[in-house]
Amino acid sequence: MNSSTKAVGWGILGAGRISRQFASAVAVLEGSRIAAVGARSLDSSRRFAEEFSIPKAYGNYSDLVNDPTVDVVYIGTLHPSHAENSLLALEAGKAVLCEKPFAMNASEAESVIQAARARGLFVMEAMWTRFFPLMGALKEMLRSGAIGEPRMLTADFGYRAEHEAEPRAFQPALGGGALLDVGVYPVSLASYLFGPTRQSASLANLGKTGVDEEAAILLSHDAGRLSVLTTANRLDTPHEVRILGSEGMIRIHPPWWKPSVLTLSRSGQPKEETREFPYQGNGYQFEAMEVVRCLRGGLKESPVMPLEETLSIMKTLDSLRHAWGLRYPSDKTL
Repeated sequence: MNSSTKAVGWGILGAGRISRQFASAVAVLEGSRIAAVGARSLDSSRRFAEEFSIPKAYGNYSDLVNDPTVDVVYIGTLHPSHAENSLLALEAGKAVLCEKPFAMNASEAESVIQAARARGLFVMEAMWTRFFPLMGALKEMLRSGAIGEPRMLTADFGYRAEHEAEPRAFQPALGGGALLDVGVYPVSLASYLFGPTRQSASLANLGKTGVDEEAAILLSHDAGRLSVLTTANRLDTPHEVRILGSEGMIRIHPPWWKPSVLTLSRSGQPKEETREFPYQGNGYQFEAMEVVRCLRGGLKESPVMPLEETLSIMKTLDSLRHAWGLRYPSDKTL
């Protein structure tokens, strides 16, 4: 698809909470339309379609991906289904935007990437944080030497879940644990700002179900840069980022994963500079806009979230949790 006038037809695969947030953004996005939704239950799909005025509702995923009015499929299902659902859409000849984590492990991620490349189709990980206006501005600030040479990054993402209220977050078979749910955000940020992981060290607390409930992570990157990251699903953390450089520091205000404000502090200058990057909507529109831009430009992957980086991040996640002794049922493919 490379037409600059035709609205991109989205198919929403999965009718859960994250799909609702994405649909809310895309429903009012210029140049996009939601063509269809598919869920495991037809009743669930019809309720979703009614909520967002979607013309077609399917009670299975196969009919959704084969709908001729769908150009790109958004995958909003649970972690263990991401690779399977992405492959289903690709086999039907559809572009894919898949929620994070892109897959359960690097082996699954590689299978999706290979399938997309073999078919000449676009696919992208839906790491929504990366597409906010602040993130592009931050990358340019670092590139222009706003804090001298960037040397260290600190970032956290933790929330408190209860076993009874959110059982999925603690079930290994459903990809439970902090790392794949929210730890992927700071790991991806470290990759975005400092490049791929060269070495890693970490400690994790594995809870009664065997998944990680808290973890402290240290990553090294080229030129000796370091990322110090924390994640949890049993406690709240500050949700803040600090990038430390040879001549200053940049702080992304909480919650950094949907960022709108940063503060620049320069060494030897007492006055800080705060910059605001306001936006309307819930923020999911930015990743959708990137998909539309890429499809209209004939691109097979996003230069902002390239596939090799997605695979590299997945390998880092694998390395961390394998060091903890945390394996999922899907890891039998490794």
